[in-house]
Amino acid sequence: MARASASCPRFRSARNSGKGGKAYGDGMLDRPFCRTLLQKTDSEALAMIRKWVDAGNPMAIYNLGNLYEYGRHGLEKNVTRAVELYERAADLGVSAAHFNLGVMYMMGTEVEEDMDKAFRHYEAAAMSGDVDARFNLGCLEKNAGNNDLALQHFLISAKLGCDGSLSNVKRLLMAGLATKADYAAALRGHQKAVEEMSSPNRAEAKALGFAKIQLV
Repeated sequence: MARASASCPRFRSARNSGKGGKAYGDGMLDRPFCRTLLQKTDSEALAMIRKWVDAGNPMAIYNLGNLYEYGRHGLEKNVTRAVELYERAADLGVSAAHFNLGVMYMMGTEVEEDMDKAFRHYEAAAMSGDVDARFNLGCLEKNAGNNDLALQHFLISAKLGCDGSLSNVKRLLMAGLATKADYAAALRGHQKAVEEMSSPNRAEAKALGFAKIQLV
């Protein structure tokens, strides 16, 4: 299959460690990890992350890569080192590392564009339940003219609560590329996912910093 270029509008960008607040997570770190880091200064947190990296902790490896990608916690920005750490974390099963690598290889701004690698990493992340990766796959398949595949990706991610995917299913319906049954199923699944994400446990997880990977 011919790979699309990275021109898809509204694609989901890489998780940036530097936006608002000091939070560690994205639902993959255990709570003691998060709570410990939240109590530390930047230098103390970096030292602790390095210690966990040396011990082979997958999320610590991912987080250190994130710090290098954006030059946080006193580290000089080093995209090459970030990619090395992301690749290592991805090999250990961290879906966020696959997602960020997918974005980097798709955009080709700081690494050489490689759409085959982008698809491979997005697919690995999507198979682990990463909604943004599934959305991006849908965008890229749509750009490539693979409307059936795009619809399947958007249906899956809409049912996981992705607003953009639900909107794209509706657009495909209006263009005659999806059925009313497709949109109805996406809408029901989306509503159910939103209700589940509004549960008290979800709210508590967000308060602890599990909703975004932010390491300022």
